[in-house]
Amino acid sequence: METVNQKEMKIADWLIIFLITAIPLVGLVMLFVWGFSESSNKIRATWAKAMLVWYAIAIALGILFVILFGTAAILGAANY
Repeated sequence: METVNQKEMKIADWLIIFLITAIPLVGLVMLFVWGFSESSNKIRATWAKAMLVWYAIAIALGILFVILFGTAAILGAANY
């Protein structure tokens, strides 16, 4: 017997999930809800956790980019 946490995800389910995650802030909150909720589908929970890891990597790279090029821009402007 298939449990609720193990049910197969259909294309319509994925389309709704992608639509929800496209909404700013709501999508981020829902990734945490889906990723760490006890009653969440395991497939969706794993996907949500992977997306949160990608978001963390993107934020870290963005901060690094701003630090590197922001510092270069400030130093370049100071020498001008």
